Amino acid sequence: MRILAFDPGYERLGVAVLEKENGKEILLHSACIQTSAKLDFPTRLSELGAATLHLIKEWSPNGVALEKVFFTNNSKTAMQIAEVRGMLIYLAATHQLTIHQYTPNEVKVAVTGSGRADKTAIALMVPKLVAISRGKRLDDELDAIAVGITCLASVR
Repeated sequence: MRILAFDPGYERLGVAVLEKENGKEILLHSACIQTSAKLDFPTRLSELGAATLHLIKEWSPNGVALEKVFFTNNSKTAMQIAEVRGMLIYLAATHQLTIHQYTPNEVKVAVTGSGRADKTAIALMVPKLVAISRGKRLDDELDAIAVGITCLASVR
């Protein structure tokens, strides 16, 4: 099974492509797609949609895994991230991809064993669970990899 995983955002969209082979999760691709704050939101959404379509065509995933949004502070940001999630779900559905959604706590438990884990714990555990090339990665990219690991661990 091949999964295209996302950590939704409109400034930075974390993406990862993982698959399970012989019971082991393998990272095929990961990145952070960034949009300019100088652009209006519809243009940013369009850029993210085009990049997502490219990933679907390039990697031919069987499913899409997304982190569910949980915000308590900024409702405008939460709404725009929800709109990004809606676009991602729409693109997955129109390409007949199975959609898997996980709460931040589900991802933390799957990757670190604790629902109270922070970003540092995720960043430390992800390279222990999948082979990652060296180099600095943004939290959004690592979170997308973690969402993909969660999906492959939970889907049978």
